Amino acid sequence: MDKRVVFQHKLLPYLLLAPQLIITLVFFIWPALQALKQSVYLEDPFGLGAQLIWFDNFHELFNDPLYLDSLWVTIGFSFAVAILALSIALYLAVQADRVARGASTYQTLLIWPYAVAPAVAGLLWYLLFNPVMGLLPYVMRAFNYEWNAHVNGGQAMLMVIIAAAWKQISYNFLFFLAGMQAIPKSMIEAAAIDCAGPSKRFRTIVFPLLAPTTFFLIVINIVYAFFDTFGIIHSITSGGPAGATTTLVYKVFNDGFIGLNLGGSAAQSVILMAIVITLTVVQFRFVERRVHY
Repeated sequence: MDKRVVFQHKLLPYLLLAPQLIITLVFFIWPALQALKQSVYLEDPFGLGAQLIWFDNFHELFNDPLYLDSLWVTIGFSFAVAILALSIALYLAVQADRVARGASTYQTLLIWPYAVAPAVAGLLWYLLFNPVMGLLPYVMRAFNYEWNAHVNGGQAMLMVIIAAAWKQISYNFLFFLAGMQAIPKSMIEAAAIDCAGPSKRFRTIVFPLLAPTTFFLIVINIVYAFFDTFGIIHSITSGGPAGATTTLVYKVFNDGFIGLNLGGSAAQSVILMAIVITLTVVQFRFVERRVHY
């Protein structure tokens, strides 16, 4: 029998939904509409006036080599962060699922990094990789390898990828571990009785059953790499050296708040929003076909 909740007062459901709808309107819908509006205007940096120029901001962006470079930097950075964070989190979840004694302590220690703010996480890795006082460059010099991310763009990119992935590993670990613990132990035991080794059990039973969790985390991690890594990049490299770590979201900040190009910055945010929406739709349209719930 289908049971439905019936509200005695017709206004009550709308009152219950009102707080979330207001938050969505104020912090998501309204800023998005403002960005769309500003993207077709040439605005005075002091807010004294605006001139309608239609799509000139977008035309200028796609003819700007620095913007195109930041686009490719963002694509490489996002996929590198997602792959690294998911791979390490999955490995840690597999190991944590096998722990018999002290499992709660082990899991708690792995969850802690998620509570660290992005700017703080970036600062921690900056201190570790600092070429003057950092521990890791000191060890590298012992192997005749010179590390200086202040002048080497490849090293700077590697540093922000490691910092961003480290920040996201705990989040992925929680979902992978929960997904593994939801798998019936009888299936694993039956495979073990059939002489399937640990690697084969993981490849043929565990990982396929984690497909919905993995798909969800792929979407979340790519969105995270596009948007939520701003604090890490800002605290470590500030987009340098020579724009090697300038992602799209950092360029929005740099052009809008530093360069005071409000119209161009708004156009960049619209393009960034369109890219993320397109990636998410593509993942749900094509990748989800291979996911079995």
